[in-house]
Amino acid sequence: MPVADRRRSPRKPQNLPPINGNIRFSEVRVIGTDGEQLGIMSPREAQVFADEKELDLVVISDKAKPPVCRIMDYGKFKFEQEKKAREARKKQHTATVKEVKMRYKISGNDYEVRRRAAEKFLKAGDKVKATITFRGREIQHSHLAEKLLVQMREDLKEFAEVQLGPKREGRNMMMLLSPKKDK
Repeated sequence: MPVADRRRSPRKPQNLPPINGNIRFSEVRVIGTDGEQLGIMSPREAQVFADEKELDLVVISDKAKPPVCRIMDYGKFKFEQEKKAREARKKQHTATVKEVKMRYKISGNDYEVRRRAAEKFLKAGDKVKATITFRGREIQHSHLAEKLLVQMREDLKEFAEVQLGPKREGRNMMMLLSPKKDK
């Protein structure tokens, strides 16, 4: 088999941004650097305008009829977009689930400590999973545990809304509270 037959055809780059020579439309609407409409023209003519100003021709909206292109500095544009995305990631808060464990025979003071901890977590924007653990024959008194979780729900109703009511899972009974959304 000759060497020439085994050669591969040159690969086309897949995810090229629609700028300059990568624009594959017959005509485009062009917007200048100051936001002024330059009109509808072929991409080749628009590229001449961009080259005169030493900038790039970038497709802004390819869904429009005809597609809209803008003359801008693409590197600066991409940097600004990445900077905005970084700022947005910094400001977003992912709600974590904090757990408050207790037994159904908990004393009053210990209950208050758990309630205050749950309140602190809710104010910080985290979800709270209140868990009551049963040992041995205590599981027969699941109605007392449910009563305790309902009491916690009532005590925290100004800070939290119930996402999952008291529910038994094996040797535990749990309830999931999420912070109230401000209106």
